[in-house]
This record gives sequence, structure tokens and C-alpha cells, in this order.
Amino acid sequence: MRRILIALLLCTTTVLLAWQVLLLPGIVSAEFGEFSLDVPVPVAGLGLLAVFAMLYAAIRAIAWLAHSPARLHARRARQHRWLGERATTRALIALAAGDAAGARREAAQARRLLGETAQTLLLVSEAGRLAGRTDETEGALLALAARKDAAFLGLRGLLRDAMAREAWTEAADLARRAEAAHPGAAWLRGERAQLAVRAGAWADALSLTREAAPRAALATAAALAEPDGGKALHLARQAFELDESLTPAALAYATRLRATGREHRAQAVLRQAWTKAPHQALADLALTVTRDPLPRAQAAQRLAEANLTHAESHFLLARTAFAAGLTGEARRHVNAAQMAGMNQRRLWSLRANIEGAERGDTEAGRAAQRDALSRATEAEDDPSWHCSQCGTAHADWRAVCTQCGATATLAWRSTEHTQGAITAISG
Repeated sequence: MRRILIALLLCTTTVLLAWQVLLLPGIVSAEFGEFSLDVPVPVAGLGLLAVFAMLYAAIRAIAWLAHSPARLHARRARQHRWLGERATTRALIALAAGDAAGARREAAQARRLLGETAQTLLLVSEAGRLAGRTDETEGALLALAARKDAAFLGLRGLLRDAMAREAWTEAADLARRAEAAHPGAAWLRGERAQLAVRAGAWADALSLTREAAPRAALATAAALAEPDGGKALHLARQAFELDESLTPAALAYATRLRATGREHRAQAVLRQAWTKAPHQALADLALTVTRDPLPRAQAAQRLAEANLTHAESHFLLARTAFAAGLTGEARRHVNAAQMAGMNQRRLWSLRANIEGAERGDTEAGRAAQRDALSRATEAEDDPSWHCSQCGTAHADWRAVCTQCGATATLAWRSTEHTQGAITAISG
């Protein structure tokens, strides 16, 4: 309604102005040499208006002709954009349908029509990946990585391909570049941690990991690999504080403390670890400073008091007592270890040695030894490091399972017994 009123007002104003011009009196005279022209004022006004209209039309026509190439270019660009967007949609559909040939064709068409945009380069890389054309995929990803606005997309694709090829050094470099291109990406932290583990860069993996259990294992591995004594001590302490029950962490910490002359503190760490999780390696390290059998047995008693009811404590006391010639004390602790639930080959082997030492080369002694060795064949295997995820056995502790690649999954435990030859240990 408002527009209608405005149009009526303009028309009315125009008619009034034209009417006023027609009512103007007088004549306009003009002389051109020998010629003269007398025209009424209304006619002269209309003539000027006509001249103005023709000049305006001529100027607009010239401008239209001058801008014709630009208009044609814009029209062509709009057409290309429309065709390119259609090709992009078709490429996406082909990728979703698993049509490798169609995806490559439409992605190439979109790239030709729209140019090397981030979207077309990503389409080309995915189409090439689907078709198995690694050269096309890599070329598109490199072009993406070279762009400031889409570098992260290209680097992520290159990182995925490097990891698939197990090119861990290249992958680690790409991960660092991707982190710089897009800081704080949550998934990238996990990828970088995994790459650091693969490369054995334990300190880097530690800095990228948040969970306590993996951090303890990674800190232990970092401490064991660190050549600098001060840094190794710091890492070992960090690992032990994260998990006092992790035997390798306690061993690494106590070993570094001993290297710095802090023997009292090292022994305290070993006793504390024994309280959490008794382990034969802890006892071996604690008793290293004592050579004579009887003082070793006394030192073992002090260590075992930290967790005296544990079967491992009784086995330690039995082992050191036997080595010191205290066969009665050794038998008592072997019985106590058995009552505490230990039924392993090493226990029955030690019992066989005790029987031989106490009864000598007698019929009763030989019978008791045969019985103990027979029981050993049916007992559990001695404990060792096993991956709790895949069950793979390892001769030594590792931060990462060599079979399945899981981190912090190795546990010290026995397995089902297997038949085999058992020989008595000498003590």
C-alpha cells in the first residue's frame, strides 16, 4: 500500500510539473549564422528533455557494451559453480556408495570447475583412496597441507597413511605439524601418544598421557631408558608415586637411589613396594648388599615383615633360610607359603631340596623328593609377566605388550601348569 501511494504521488507531481511547463508563456529564440529559430518555451523544454534522454540512453548502451565481457565471465562462473556443486554432490554420493570410478570422475570434474579448494582436494584424496590410487591421494593431501586454511586436513590424512605404512618417524613429524596447525585437537593427543610409544619416546608419551596406570608404566620405561642419572631418578620417583604396586617402578627408583648413595631410602622404597605387591625381584635387589647366607636370611626377615602373611614373604624366608642351612625354618615357611595358597613349581622344587638336605640319601629322603617333584609336575607354572589383554608371556617387564601393543597391561602371575621335566634346585 505504501508503495502505491508513493507511485501515485510521483505521477501526480510529474503531471503537475508538465502542466506548469506547458503553461509557461514566451518564445525561445536561437540564431545559427544566417538561420534563426523561434520555439515556444514548452516545445523547447520538451526538446531538451528528449536530448537528455537520448544522451542517457547512449551512455548506458556504451556502459553495457563495455561490461559485457565481465557479465559473460560472471555468468560462466555461476554456471561452473552450479555444475561444480552438482559434481561435488555426485562425488559424495559415489563415495558413500563405494563407487570408486564414479567418485574419481566426479571429484575430478568438481576440481576442474571449482578449482583447488579445500573441499575439492579432500574429495580427490578420498576418491583416490577408495580407488587405491595412492599417488592421487598423496598429491591432493600435500596440496591441502600447503594451504594455510586447510593444512590440518591434509596433515591428518598424511598422518593416517604414514601410520598405515608403519612409518613411525614420519608419522610423529606429521603429528607435530598437525598439532601446530590446530592446537588442542583431542584425538591428536591420543595419536601422538601412540606414536611416541611406537617410537619408544617414553618421555613424550608420558607428557601426552593422562591416565594414571599408563603414566606409571611410561614413567618407568622413561626412567629405564634415560641416560642422565638425575632425570632418571626424577622419572623413577614419579612412576613409583603413581603406582607403588608396580614392581619395575620400585626397582627403578631404588636402583637410582642406591646409585646416588641413598641406600637407606632405597631399602625403604623396597619395603614399601613389598607391602603393596611382594615380588622376588624386590627381594633380590634388597639383599644384594648382603653376601653371607645368615645375614641375608636376617635381612630377608626384615623385608618380609612388611607383609608377613603373604605367600611370597614365606617363600622368601624359606629360600634364604635354606641357603643359610636352616632347613627346619625353611620347611616351616614352605608349609606356610603352601597354606597361604602358593602351589607353584618353585615351591615344590624347594621342598624337594629341603627333603634331600634333611633326610640325606636314604630311602625316605628319596621317596620324599620323588613325591615333591611329582607334585611339581602338576603345580602351576612359576609366575612371569603376562599381558592381561592378549595373554602373551614376556621374559621381562615392558611398558607395552610386544604382541598386541597395549600399554600398561603386563601383570606378574602364574599360568596353568604344563608337563615338563623338573630338577631340584641346589639352593
